[in-house]
Formats: sequence, C-alpha cells, structure tokens
Amino acid sequence: MILPIVAYGAQVLRTVCKDITPDYPQLDKFIEDMWETMYASSGVGLAAPQVNRDIRVFVIDSSQVFAGMDEGDKARYTDAPGLKQVFINAHIKELNGQEWSYNEGCLSIPKIREDIYRNEQVTLEYVDEKFEPHVQTFSGITARVILHEYDHIEGKLFIDYLKPLRRRLIKGKLEDISKGKVSVDYKMSFAR
Repeated sequence: MILPIVAYGAQVLRTVCKDITPDYPQLDKFIEDMWETMYASSGVGLAAPQVNRDIRVFVIDSSQVFAGMDEGDKARYTDAPGLKQVFINAHIKELNGQEWSYNEGCLSIPKIREDIYRNEQVTLEYVDEKFEPHVQTFSGITARVILHEYDHIEGKLFIDYLKPLRRRLIKGKLEDISKGKVSVDYKMSFAR
C-alpha cells in the first residue's frame, strides 16, 4: 500500500524516533509499504517519520542514484552500483572521511534541492528486517543516502545544514509546502 508522505511542517519530522522490538505490530507489512511508497514517489530512501511513524526504521536503494549515471560518473564512487537495505534501530558509531557536497532533495520537502556537505563514510550499528545485528561501514553515495535518512530518525532535515541566509531565501517555499501549496505526483499529507 502506498502511504502518504508527510510534508514539511509536521511535528513527526522533528521527533527523535524510538527503537523498536521484533514484536512491533505488522513490521513486515510496514516495511513492504515503505518500499512501495519510496519507489512510487521516485525516492532513493524513506524514513518512518516521513510516513508518520516515530520509529527508527528507514529503507534505502542507492542503486537508484547510479541508474541515471553514465559509466564515467559511476567510476567516481566506490559504492557503485549501490545498495538496497532496511535499517532498524540504527545508531551512528563513527563518521569518517572528508565532508563533500552533493545536491540533495527530500520527498517531504518537494521541489527544493540544495548542496549539502556530509562525511564520506559512516559506520552504523543496526538490525535488519530479521533483527539480525550489524555494524557496517558505508561510503560514497550510499553513505550520503543513509545519513540523509538517519537525520530523519533524529528529527533533522537536510535544510538544517543550510546557512541562515540561504534558509531565509527559501522560507516562503517552505511555508507553502507546510500549507499544502505544492503540486507533486505522489500522495502527501500536510500539517494544517
């Protein structure tokens, strides 16, 4: 089932999410719905708060980023062809590498894209959909997508990284999004 994406302005997007246990109700169905919602919205990642759940769950498919690149561009990234993965109860253990800029967008903040600096590598402790524990290091585009979605479960948004002047310049667009004055080709839920 395709779930509505929660738009900028909703309190759940500013909530630090809770860890869950294996007996979380209908978790398999929820994860299936997250995948369906992410692909239907042409996203490369989706976090539970974006579909109105304050739990530490997100999904990514960084291969979607590489799908549009030519071979030369792909060769610049060590993580090509990407990764499709479910992350539950993720917690950052370590950030490494230099910060680098990449133009990011967000399904909850449609039609706004900005260059954001993030670390090259992230080491995460998490469990997968079978609640098997992992500690793993990710790099490149995959690390960036993970860090973007991880921010969601920490109550942060990519626009929080913008300088104050840039934030002021997009303030009107953000207010329009929160009021539902934006046209997208996927289901959205607006805080009113």
